[in-house]
Amino acid sequence: MKALTRIQLSIMMFLEFFIWGGWFVTLGTFLGNNLNASGAETAMAFSTQSWGAIIAPFIIGLIADRFFNAERILAILHLVGAFLMYQMSQATDFNVFYPYVLGYMIAYMPTLALVNSVSFNQMKDPAKEFPFIRVWGTIGWIVAGLMISFAFQWDSIDNIADGMLVNTFTMTAVASGILGLFSFFLPKTPPTTKKGEKVSISQILGLDALNLLKDRNFLVFFISSVLICIPLAFYYQNLSPFLTESGVENSTAWASGGQISEVLFMLLLPFFFKKYGFKKTILFGMLAWAIRYLLFAYGNAGELFFMLVIGIVLHGICYDFFFVSGQIYTDSKAEKNNKSAAQGLITLATYGVGMLIGFFVAGKVTDANVLTDGNHLWNSVWVFPAIFAGVVFIIFALLFKKENIEYKE
Repeated sequence: MKALTRIQLSIMMFLEFFIWGGWFVTLGTFLGNNLNASGAETAMAFSTQSWGAIIAPFIIGLIADRFFNAERILAILHLVGAFLMYQMSQATDFNVFYPYVLGYMIAYMPTLALVNSVSFNQMKDPAKEFPFIRVWGTIGWIVAGLMISFAFQWDSIDNIADGMLVNTFTMTAVASGILGLFSFFLPKTPPTTKKGEKVSISQILGLDALNLLKDRNFLVFFISSVLICIPLAFYYQNLSPFLTESGVENSTAWASGGQISEVLFMLLLPFFFKKYGFKKTILFGMLAWAIRYLLFAYGNAGELFFMLVIGIVLHGICYDFFFVSGQIYTDSKAEKNNKSAAQGLITLATYGVGMLIGFFVAGKVTDANVLTDGNHLWNSVWVFPAIFAGVVFIIFALLFKKENIEYKE
């Protein structure tokens, strides 16, 4: 890969995830403080990510794969996103805010696949080259959090009370506009489907990969993947409000510690996967979910603040050891002609269906634990996903039979 191309792709990835991390982390706090949203309304806002993930295959399969260059669609979607993000910054009522955030996530979620397509199209050996491009996305997410906390201090306790978190949407709108314009100059990535070639809806949605569910082990993994996304939704939806109500200053910067650990544990994953195998790696990731929520339930912003920090840092294990290992497992089980379809099916099931259910449940549990002063009984909120993750851990441990999976670097 040419040096210029590597730089272009790195900038693309940096901005792609800078945009996501620039508003999504603090969304829960913004909704509660700026728009007086309830837990159910907050769940509705977060679930737009799931609706975007469900709709994304249609956009990619029907448009990007068939008619237009991926980089051009990427550009248009981010320019549309810049407009919608700006409109979100102007909303003063949840009913006005919601249509914009729904439209934004329908536009944004397909870009996650598009940046991968643009990247892979330029690589001779994606297995070796892609991680060094993708890591800039994680760096972008981290930088967004550090800027919010330290450069602008929008998430300080005083500034949150003054409604300053609205500025995160303006910052993100500017970044989205920049990436939209920048995308027009990315390396050309033509449609993957030849002109005139017919593609069925089942192929677009990855339904051809449903045959994998005939394998008992894969079925157990598939169901577990959907279920584990329910406690995952609690983390995304409630971490920022939890830290804010607990009195943690620079909460967005602290939250970015999860992405920092994600980079570190990604490096440990190959060793752990080879030494202990797929089942133990997955179980270790599931156990980390339960432990992290117990740490949140019984930690505080005072003497036990270290428990909150450990809980955040465990994100690397929770995500890498379960989701990345799951992607490797899925790839190993799928036939050569439906590997992409299999990955698409897992993404649809987790970030689509699983997270959609999770955000709904998280909203109900959060609303059930509102105190008279508007704060929350966080101990009860966090104990629920801890127990749920523990149950999924037991189900997987009992039903998934040990299987040797080769980790291909």
